[in-house]
Amino acid sequence: MLQELRIKDFAIIDELDVRLMPGFQVITGETGAGKSIIVDAVNLLLGERSDATFVRGGADRSVIEGIFSVPPQIRDDLQAILEAEGLDTESADEIVLTREVRSNGRSIARVNGVTCSLAVYREIGGLLVDIHGQGEHLSLLRPAQHLYLLDRYAGVEEQREEVRRLVHELAGVRAEINSLLTDEAALARRVDMLQFQVEEITTADPRPEEEDELAQERARLVNAEKIAELANEAYYALVGEAGEVAGTDLLARVALALSKLAKIDPSLEDSYTLAETLSIQADELARTLRQYSESIEFEPRRLDEIEERVELLNRLKRKYGGTIEAVLAHAEQARAELESITHSEERLAALRAEENRLLHTIGDAAAALSRVRREAADRLTEAIVRELGDLKMPGARFEVRITREPDPDGVYIEGERYAFSATGIDQIEFYMAANVGEPLRPLVKVASGGETARIMLALKSVLSYADRVPTLIFDEIDQGIGGRVGAVVGQKLWQLSSHHQVLCVTHLAQLAGFGDAHYRVTKHVQDGRTVTRVELLNDQGRVDELAEMLGAETSSARQSAYDILMLARRAKEGRHLETV
Repeated sequence: MLQELRIKDFAIIDELDVRLMPGFQVITGETGAGKSIIVDAVNLLLGERSDATFVRGGADRSVIEGIFSVPPQIRDDLQAILEAEGLDTESADEIVLTREVRSNGRSIARVNGVTCSLAVYREIGGLLVDIHGQGEHLSLLRPAQHLYLLDRYAGVEEQREEVRRLVHELAGVRAEINSLLTDEAALARRVDMLQFQVEEITTADPRPEEEDELAQERARLVNAEKIAELANEAYYALVGEAGEVAGTDLLARVALALSKLAKIDPSLEDSYTLAETLSIQADELARTLRQYSESIEFEPRRLDEIEERVELLNRLKRKYGGTIEAVLAHAEQARAELESITHSEERLAALRAEENRLLHTIGDAAAALSRVRREAADRLTEAIVRELGDLKMPGARFEVRITREPDPDGVYIEGERYAFSATGIDQIEFYMAANVGEPLRPLVKVASGGETARIMLALKSVLSYADRVPTLIFDEIDQGIGGRVGAVVGQKLWQLSSHHQVLCVTHLAQLAGFGDAHYRVTKHVQDGRTVTRVELLNDQGRVDELAEMLGAETSSARQSAYDILMLARRAKEGRHLETV
């Protein structure tokens, strides 16, 4: 509910602070006093396009601010938007919208004092207020909303939620099917590639320690000549060249001499033992060097094999991960993926069966939902036609058109298949013919004017339980209608206020008489500038205002004004309405 509206430096309004009430409130005043300007300000407050011409002359900016109490029926939706945008959510019971327009044309939108995008701001405003008038800020003119309005009227939100849950489950199944069948040719190419990779790595049969072994063997083969030369040099140093004394013989002679010395001086026993050991080890070393030297051969073929093997391992590492360990891991992953693909046909068959089951289940649920909708649509049609008759449109026709589209991939219903969405199989749109002989047309294409105003009022009256928007504003709803219909419209608006806060800008006294609160808009000249003022009228003020609206300030006009108020009071009390 709009509790307070503050307007500063907007058009001819210098500063205005209006505190509003629940129920049905009427706003009246002479033409040009600023009634519609107030509605324009509310339109801007709700996110309509701004214009620098809105700024009052001599001011640098216009500011419009609305303080709203948030009723339970929209609290969750509003909270979800606020939390998603990171806006202040400390108080779920109240929200403040502020729109600032500067003289350079720039505008700023704030929610609870925090700047936000105009799109989000407009979405929040749409939850709080519907305006029918020049701004056409009216949800009933959006065909996408017709399904939700009918569902709330029919009370089938839980059934629709069950359909949504099943459709969401089906979407997951189909997503997995698509992942398996996105491109069969690509899947076949993937199998060929994986098989090639596994075969390539398996045939190569790399081992983690193999690179070090190959490196050592390669170093020996490349340096075979140098190795043989050094081994022979060491060997001949021990055994001696021709004509030379062998090193092993010299060590044997040392050991023999020390053995004799040890017999004379036992303190040299350890030295003898050491010499004996060195002599034996020198002989063993000589034999080892001879065997090693004889084993060394220069093998060009083996060296080529090693070079090829090293290149093969390097190629595998470049392709599959940089190390032999990574190459082996890739082979395991490829084998696992091949195994998965091999069994994908079994998984695909299971998914197809689940998809088929869900298409039948969704079809049953959507068909049941559609049946309830059609029954509710008939009741809604009768109620709206009855309302239009009360509003002096006896020849008007209304229809809730429910259609469904065949779809070869859709849900199953009685042997047929139909397109579906999270809301079911129905496409719903309201159709209207305002006069006898006219064809039914979409509601959005019905002519404007008093005719449209009454159609909107009839819809709002019937759908008041279903419509969750807390505040409804009607501007120029009395356009094209007279006093007789005006009294009926007034009563309908008052009845509508049992579920909404209703504000109406009107020129008809018969309509204004039904207001629970009556605001009068006037304009004055102050310090050489025109300013607008809004006054909440008391009972005497209402009589005076209604008399002026009837076109005279005579005693008879005042009596008629009084009679209008009394007739409205009796109608509110449940007594028969007689028009003045």
